[in-house]
Amino acid sequence: MRRKVIRTHDKKIGASPGTLVHVGERKVETVKISVFEYNAEHLTEKIPRRIEECAVRVKEPRVFWVDIAGIHQVDILEKCGAIFGLHPLVLEDILNTGHRPKFEEHDDFLFLVLKMLSLPEQGTEIRGEQISLIVGPDYLLTFQEREEDLFDGVRERLRGNRGKIRKHGADYLAYALIDAVVDGHFVILEKIGDEIERLEDELLAAPSPETLQQIHNLKREMILLRKSVWPLRELIGDLQRCESPLIAADTGIFLRDVYDHTIQIIDTVETFRDMLAGMLDLYLSSVSNHMNEIMKVLTVIATIFIPLTFLAGVYGMNFDYLPELRWRWGYAAFWGLSIVCALGMVRFFQRKKWL
Repeated sequence: MRRKVIRTHDKKIGASPGTLVHVGERKVETVKISVFEYNAEHLTEKIPRRIEECAVRVKEPRVFWVDIAGIHQVDILEKCGAIFGLHPLVLEDILNTGHRPKFEEHDDFLFLVLKMLSLPEQGTEIRGEQISLIVGPDYLLTFQEREEDLFDGVRERLRGNRGKIRKHGADYLAYALIDAVVDGHFVILEKIGDEIERLEDELLAAPSPETLQQIHNLKREMILLRKSVWPLRELIGDLQRCESPLIAADTGIFLRDVYDHTIQIIDTVETFRDMLAGMLDLYLSSVSNHMNEIMKVLTVIATIFIPLTFLAGVYGMNFDYLPELRWRWGYAAFWGLSIVCALGMVRFFQRKKWL
């Protein structure tokens, strides 16, 4: 089934700016809210039943991470916006899952939209999920269409107090999540690279119409990857150059590293696109060569039968006085002449190396 390139926004037509309407597919039944509150010495993890519980925070300096998996319940986002002072247009963008990756700088927070891509165990159709991040002075809000396992590594680092994540602020936590999203692209590219190698071997051995369909499917997935990675590079570049006090100077070094990773991903994507284009040309050449071989055999057979058809036509004429018609050895002579002509044609083709 072909993925839609342009999504319809029927529910948004005629609505005023800031109207909160979920645009996209509902990918979870119930919304899950998880909260991490931590510093270098302490970590508190809980799953509140209501978003209002996120308004209660400890007084000592800690980083507050609220992760909301499932954005189809508009009332939850409205209450979250009221608690953290989010602009209605920002909430509107969170609910609209058709956005391209982007970065916006506000007075009190930074707003980021990312595309988290993943591949199923079977198949090569890339699944895309929108993730929105709100980076505040001491808090981070993440909004997902569904709970993804790409963030599990970051959660485990928080629980085990591994690395620098609990010694830094919300900006470093945002970097860690962005880095997890970027690293997910490498996993996809590795699987696609293996599939391209398999298709190359199949092209050289026995190409089929199914092979052509798989090449076209991969080309379409590479378009989706390209549409995700190029804006992601711009987003990280803008975040790196941002002069907001919400981004610490030492976090900028890590953002430069993520930016380099996006450049590597873009180079790999462009290489795979060129390889797929070359594979398409190789498939067409293989099919054309196979057809030429078939036509060559048929042409040789038809050419061998041209003199035989001529002889049969001559002696098939309805004249009463054909010289060899009443000759005792006329039939055998006809076959002998036909065989000699056929063998002579075969020998001629062999000398020309057409056979």
